Amino acid sequence: MNATASTKIAQTLPLFNCLIHPSRGVEKFGFLNLWAGSRRGFSAVSVKKMAWSLEKGDGNVETKMVSVCPATEDYAQEAIEAIKARKVIAVPTDTLYGFACDACSAEAVNRIYEIKGRKHTSPLAICVGDVHDIQRYAVTEHLPHGLLDCLLPGPVTVVLRRGESSILEKSLNPGLESIGVRVPDCNFIRVIARGSRSALALTSANLSGQPSSIDIKDFENLWEHCAYVYDGGILPAGRAGSTVVDLTKLGKYKILRPGSAKEETVAILERHSLLED
Repeated sequence: MNATASTKIAQTLPLFNCLIHPSRGVEKFGFLNLWAGSRRGFSAVSVKKMAWSLEKGDGNVETKMVSVCPATEDYAQEAIEAIKARKVIAVPTDTLYGFACDACSAEAVNRIYEIKGRKHTSPLAICVGDVHDIQRYAVTEHLPHGLLDCLLPGPVTVVLRRGESSILEKSLNPGLESIGVRVPDCNFIRVIARGSRSALALTSANLSGQPSSIDIKDFENLWEHCAYVYDGGILPAGRAGSTVVDLTKLGKYKILRPGSAKEETVAILERHSLLED
């Protein structure tokens, strides 16, 4: 094959990056599904535009696009811009895949509730980039010195009082005086949180009441509602999610959800002289 022919083929290949979702329309270029089936291989490739052909009630067909990107720092800036634009993205954490948006945007938060089909009475947690950011959103002065640094980053959600000094919008979890806070042991989402200069509202990427997602394929039916879907491969932690611990009371702790790190969490709490409530 001569150089000219090779160049023409290379210019043509990007045209095959789009396919029709098999559950919603006629699939095109089916061989791409075999290529995309490898999660790790898929993550290593640049952005792929996935197209769905949706038949509307009037018989017309509407095509929607979503960008599926590897969860690497090369793609963090576009995620940050999406958060600032009050959009919802899907991201891996150290436990499960989650939907994330600006926690200080009522519009974005409402969008997450709509996507999940979740009641607004069910609270959302927030994610911040670093442990020292927690004090901007919740009361931490009553906690033993060094406790949060021992628990986080990691698969733990700490529930704390919001307090009058919290900069969180009142529209997030209205009526609740406490807030669940995460600092996942996952660099990608932490870079996004830092870059957004806000807290991220974070909840599992699934329909309310359905199993949690450890692979982007698990919530494929919801991709179209996200500005971007970031693929971090199959997550190894299982579907238990983070361990949720209530630290609102001085000297006390209460495990609200065992999650994936209960034993380690309890050991750290008791090492800091906290008693079970």
